[in-house]
Amino acid sequence: MRSVEDQQTRVTAAAVAPRPVRVAISEAQGLLCAEEVVTERPLPGFDQAAIDGYAVRSVDVQTVGARPDPESGEEPAEVTLPVVGEVRAGSRQPIRLQPRQAVRVDTGAPLPTLADAVLPLGSTDGGDARIKVFEPVRSGDYVRRTGDDVQPGDVAVRAGAIIGAAQVGLLAAVGRDKVLVHPRPRLSVISVGGELVDIDRTPGPGQVYDVNSYALAAAARDAGADVNRVGIASTEPKRLREVVEGQLIRSEIVVIAGAVGGSALDDVREALTDLGKLEVERVAMHPGSVQGFGQLGRDEVPTFLLPSNPVSSLVVFEVMVRPLIRIALGRRQPMRRIVTARTIAPITSIPGRKGFLRGQLMRDETSGDYLVQALGGAAGGSSHLLATLAEANCLVLVPPEVSEIRTGDPVDVSFLGQRG
Repeated sequence: MRSVEDQQTRVTAAAVAPRPVRVAISEAQGLLCAEEVVTERPLPGFDQAAIDGYAVRSVDVQTVGARPDPESGEEPAEVTLPVVGEVRAGSRQPIRLQPRQAVRVDTGAPLPTLADAVLPLGSTDGGDARIKVFEPVRSGDYVRRTGDDVQPGDVAVRAGAIIGAAQVGLLAAVGRDKVLVHPRPRLSVISVGGELVDIDRTPGPGQVYDVNSYALAAAARDAGADVNRVGIASTEPKRLREVVEGQLIRSEIVVIAGAVGGSALDDVREALTDLGKLEVERVAMHPGSVQGFGQLGRDEVPTFLLPSNPVSSLVVFEVMVRPLIRIALGRRQPMRRIVTARTIAPITSIPGRKGFLRGQLMRDETSGDYLVQALGGAAGGSSHLLATLAEANCLVLVPPEVSEIRTGDPVDVSFLGQRG
């Protein structure tokens, strides 16, 4: 049997990232930036009020509350200023502030000329014609200076950064409506098997719902792919070949589920034999030891043959297909995050194969350590139980040389879902 690591190396060597494309920033979320976005203008583009209040010269309010000689008996100084205008956010009318004057300003409003601070409303009596000032401000208080956030020539978003909400906001703030990104790889999912019916039909005797195309399409979207769920394809060689050829033209990755056992494998081999090299072999892992991989078509598209068992199929996808998607997305680390956890019950595994067992990961409230419990019973005896995979939030990684892990022993686990 081929080792898991050897098979992963073989698969990832076939990864080809689609060429970067320029998309609207509203469509860039979740993708990797493929350029250094250099700003051409400062942000903010002008001095502006950071809060609602009154624009003033700080020197005009420095004496507020200041006591003269304590022995003089005089009261603290009071400062009142006339309000000579108002500037709203978006105003284009310049105002020049004179000494010992105030101008009412909204958050984001341009600061009047000569003003160097903003008095918060709570530091005044809130007057319209005149204000009484209760607290002083220093120069620069409650002011957003030109270029405080970004200066011309600064890199706003770096190449290789994941574009999230903050990056989209910054791109908009510096005036970029489009950005160069690594696009989502296109992945097609096909199910084969004479026993399959779609979920809009009632299964007859010996028939089962097509679980794989739905589950694998969801897993591929979660990994970041642009997915085309083809659904159930005929196993008649000519018709199957037509379906696969059509997907090879439009995809960077093709996944065919239910194609590694029984008569379905013979049909698939007959249909695809002259499209490229496609090998079905045993990999030293469980579940999902029997799997196929090759590169088909003129563009040598990575193509996977996965088991018909939905749990085995999803585990093989997680271990083999998901890293390929992440590489195509430009991710520097395509593999899932791995942590060490202590087992809270014994775990058994098949010797000679690396175990990828469904597990429930939790934290010890006292120590903060990770704890894990394997789900689904004895090793390899319940790989058909899809419900346990739905409950799992991790895979327990058992080395091939280990057949049993005792309660309390450490074991590596990889996250499932968005946390990984």
